Amino acid sequence: MWDKLLDRFLRGFVVSGRLSVTFPDGTCRDYGQDSQLSARIQIHDTQTIRALSLNPELALGEAYMDERVTLQNTTLDDLMRLLIRSRENGIMPAWLTAADRIRLHLRRFLQKNAPGTARRNVAHHYDISDDLYRLFLDEDMQYSCAYFTDPDMSLEAAQAAKKAHIAAKLRLEPGMRVLDMGCGWGGMALTLARDHGVEVTGITLSENQLSRARTRATETGLSDRVHFHLKDYRHIKGPFDRVVSVGMFEHVGLPNYDTYFRCVADLLAPDGIALIHTIGRSAPPIPTSPWITKYIFPGGYVPSLSDVALPIERAGLWQADIEVWRLHYAHTIRHWRARFDAKIDQVEAMYDPRFVRMFRYYLTICIMAFEEQMQGVYQFQLARRNDSVPLTRDYILGLTHPLRTELKHQRPEPAE
Repeated sequence: MWDKLLDRFLRGFVVSGRLSVTFPDGTCRDYGQDSQLSARIQIHDTQTIRALSLNPELALGEAYMDERVTLQNTTLDDLMRLLIRSRENGIMPAWLTAADRIRLHLRRFLQKNAPGTARRNVAHHYDISDDLYRLFLDEDMQYSCAYFTDPDMSLEAAQAAKKAHIAAKLRLEPGMRVLDMGCGWGGMALTLARDHGVEVTGITLSENQLSRARTRATETGLSDRVHFHLKDYRHIKGPFDRVVSVGMFEHVGLPNYDTYFRCVADLLAPDGIALIHTIGRSAPPIPTSPWITKYIFPGGYVPSLSDVALPIERAGLWQADIEVWRLHYAHTIRHWRARFDAKIDQVEAMYDPRFVRMFRYYLTICIMAFEEQMQGVYQFQLARRNDSVPLTRDYILGLTHPLRTELKHQRPEPAE
């Protein structure tokens, strides 16, 4: 029964490329049309066939992790690219379409992310081990999209360019008070304090990140100007001259968007500026992948622009600028994955082969989301007054040009 159901599903679904499937009984079936894009997989048990029929997005990730589905002369990139393109153009069975609609409508319930829940969700991903992240991130441990002003630049250079670009948009002056919401391991806060003479308060919900950030502040001699706290954004008091948030908004949850932007407005001084850097979709909202929710980012959500616009408006904030970065995150994650693969033996020594497959699957499907789906990065520059920011973007290039010139002379490491 389940063989026939999966066969029926794949015959209508696979329309971009050729997918060859070897079933547990040794039968091999081809789906789709001859194309340069092809993939071949083997399913090793009937339980996996059932799971793939009922919840393919979750089941495929789990089966890959457990080696109940294996690739045959195929890269994971090719398989995921084929499936994503087919999902855009193929026919989804009624039961899967209905399940997607239900998950989409449940967003406001599933993503409430009250302070206690938010802290547990952050710990699930960020508190597993700093040693893991040191293996594949840049030296500053920037776990967010880099800015490739030159496609051949190194990951370190692209992350430095990202921080400089954000600093330019913040229009920093010595002595300003800056809030870094979701400060990670402290790299952004420390860079702003060191290079621009500002005082920074960084908040995170990750105990690992907090400990490392405080250590770094001491080691760099900046602990008098940079202070890190284990605190929820809803519990911080202002005012601040500037608010910056990089890679944290994806964890806020749709039901909290009004609260979040009201907090930003309330925390800003009257002439203040905020810069919110987040993954986003240039397309209608879709539910979060159930595999990502279960294994990587519980409570996480990639918003569409339509999800964000109304809460910003209701908070009374000026949209001083909205910039969209396309493919920069795909380039970033390809650097991360190349470094991860180069040190896979160390990762296996720290965890186990199943964890390695889980983490590599996560990196790969994220690359594909940025390369094949309408997903990019938004930078929202927000203000309480309409004259807080210059009327053109020319000032950004003027402030970042010296660094760009310097970064061009840095030798890049090999990328994937």
